[in-house]
Amino acid sequence: MTALEHFWKSALAFVFYYPLFMSYLWMIGAIIFYLKEKKEPPYTQPKPLAEYPKVAVLVPCFNESDNAEETISHALQLDYPDFEVIAINDGSSDNTAEVLDQLAMKYDKLRVVHLAQNQGKAMALQAGSLVTEAEYLIGIDGDALLDKHAATWMVRHFLADPTVAAVTGNPRIRTRSTLLGRIQVGEFSSIVGMIKRAQRVFGRLFTVSGVITAFRKTAVHEIGYWSPDMLTEDIDITWKLQRAGWDVHFEPNALVWILMPETLKGLYKQRLRWAMGGAQVLIKNFDVLFKPSLNFLWPLMIELSLTLIWSYLMLIMASIWLFNLIVPNHVLPAMSSPFFPDGVGILLGATCLLQFILSKWMDSRYEPRLFKNYYWMIWYPFVFWLITVTASIIAFPKVLARRDGKRARWVSPDRGVRSKS
Repeated sequence: MTALEHFWKSALAFVFYYPLFMSYLWMIGAIIFYLKEKKEPPYTQPKPLAEYPKVAVLVPCFNESDNAEETISHALQLDYPDFEVIAINDGSSDNTAEVLDQLAMKYDKLRVVHLAQNQGKAMALQAGSLVTEAEYLIGIDGDALLDKHAATWMVRHFLADPTVAAVTGNPRIRTRSTLLGRIQVGEFSSIVGMIKRAQRVFGRLFTVSGVITAFRKTAVHEIGYWSPDMLTEDIDITWKLQRAGWDVHFEPNALVWILMPETLKGLYKQRLRWAMGGAQVLIKNFDVLFKPSLNFLWPLMIELSLTLIWSYLMLIMASIWLFNLIVPNHVLPAMSSPFFPDGVGILLGATCLLQFILSKWMDSRYEPRLFKNYYWMIWYPFVFWLITVTASIIAFPKVLARRDGKRARWVSPDRGVRSKS
């Protein structure tokens, strides 16, 4: 066996078995979390709190004139005795400012902050947090519909444990009129929700969900608020808080309904930004591997690094395999497909379907009709894996070339085809 053939076999084994291993690890962790979770009442019946400290719902808005009224109206319907909603107009170029001002005249619990220029979501969140006296902040996106019990479900974590700095909620997809939308309904259960459950069981969360997370303002102030130069401020602040010794929880009962891309272009741009944000966090926090005091973050950093290596190995092996298909006489040694090695790809497919079934069973507690989307998940590996791997490969060099300190400003994303959930 030549050195190249030996490399191929070793790399092929890693590329195939790494996602298989992680899938079963996620499923085991999620089951353990669920066994504790199911003892709680369903999300429509939160237990009363011993006290109800003031909560501020922060809603950063950039060009959200089409969504602002719906989002603000839902936030104002919180079933919580002491709260206010703060909408931050981040230098919008449309009529978002006028829409928010009109809503503020209508609702006493709504306050509006106007930033003269677009500063990015991180600065918008900081601006909102500085104008409220509330100790607990719930950050949502400008197109998100907050469940009325979300505040109660998240605040209970802060009251029960003074080391908790953030509690992330459970986003649900409401754009599901196309194949991409329907696939994402399952993705947020089988991938996002399951990983968060497993990570909580095994130690720490890789990231909170920027679309719904509650923060303890004292902790956020201690770490210097959100970083304005990070493309994914939610991933970055999760690591900043945990590095500082704070804990981060996941509350699946805290629901929010969100819009997601339903075009391949919009989906790719979103996943590329996520991948670049992950790469930024990897580079910024790689030093945790050399600090024994932060060993609780080692599993997350190792997983992040191995996932990046996996993506590039997949690219290398796919390139070699395709080269052999195109070039006659096998200039390179003949090798089997990297996608279905030695005919055992069926095991990976079966594991994927098992993960989908398990996750949908868990999340059907919050969305009873979730199994209706199971059929569409057969397309997930063909569409989303390709986009995710491509984004991961492109993201790392783009982050290395990115100028340090450059402000991360947002643009209005693809929000899909609107439909009733």
